[in-house]
Amino acid sequence: MKTEKEKRREVRGSAVNGPAAKKKLEEMNLLDDFLFGSVVTYPEIGEQFVRILLKTVFGREIKHLSVAAQKVFYGADSDMHGTRLDVYMEADIEEDAEERATVYDMEPDQKSSEADRKILPRRVRFYHAKIAARSLQAGLDYDKLKNVVIIMILPFDPFGWNRMRYTVKNRCLEVPGMEYEDGASTLFLYTKGTEGELAEELKQLLCYMENTTYENAVNEDLRKIHGMVETVKRDPEVTVKYMRLWEEFERRLAEGEAIGIEKGMAKGEAIGIERGIAKGIEKGIAKGEAAGDLQRLVSQICKKRKKNKTVEEIAEELEEEVSVVEKICHVAEKFAPEFDIREIAKEISERNDAEIG
Repeated sequence: MKTEKEKRREVRGSAVNGPAAKKKLEEMNLLDDFLFGSVVTYPEIGEQFVRILLKTVFGREIKHLSVAAQKVFYGADSDMHGTRLDVYMEADIEEDAEERATVYDMEPDQKSSEADRKILPRRVRFYHAKIAARSLQAGLDYDKLKNVVIIMILPFDPFGWNRMRYTVKNRCLEVPGMEYEDGASTLFLYTKGTEGELAEELKQLLCYMENTTYENAVNEDLRKIHGMVETVKRDPEVTVKYMRLWEEFERRLAEGEAIGIEKGMAKGEAIGIERGIAKGIEKGIAKGEAAGDLQRLVSQICKKRKKNKTVEEIAEELEEEVSVVEKICHVAEKFAPEFDIREIAKEISERNDAEIG
């Protein structure tokens, strides 16, 4: 049987992505948030790493990138939702250039529960909205709004069509072929997908990201990336950062567990009280109805006893069991000739309770 400590560890590992699983740094792959973010932010490595990724995804070089790992977009007010993007990239474009500036957001994501899959499109929609809102300076025309491309890299199939690449853009339902370019697009890259024609380099990259080993670094670009990954994994400062992150996670988890237990107990007590009241009312109504039925039966039997009818005659007329009528008549004789109905019913009820107890 597992101890409570072991059970808590299992819950922690399954409930949270990334460092919560307490992987060793050398065991991580590029779909782990910590390793991916560490490579992106590593001096003299991050920009080159991102440039190779984008070149492989889009099949072309993207120059002059500004890269920010874990960029935070706060809500418009304290009660509005914000978000943290794993890797935020923007190509530097001269003001007089014909090419439109593009913002790229790349998100490795291993949260594959049914609930997480269901909300994935809306989550991506929220990312688009937050980035677009910050990419147009005051006073500029909408024509200057930057393109936004969000890239989700997933070890699970988000839509169930077994495609390695899903490209999502807005379109007109009535005229599917009509051009509608609003500058927003999303790429869902499924590492295990087999459907669709894709460049071999992209297939190899996705395989490597899910299984980041030297054996899977099968081309020149991937060997460069693997060298970067090994550099990051061997850096003692990265290890220290990871341990601090884990310690902070443990602290917050412990606080969350304490708060959760307290709230759970309070909620449980409230539900218990509520259910207890409801059950009490239900029992009270049932008991009241039973007492009323008993008093009516006692009243009917006493009236017939006053007419000197036998137990058998009363039972037949009232369509009751002889034993029931006999029991009531036996108690009623103690209260003859007035036959106090309430007292008779009370004593019968007490006798019934004693017999059940």
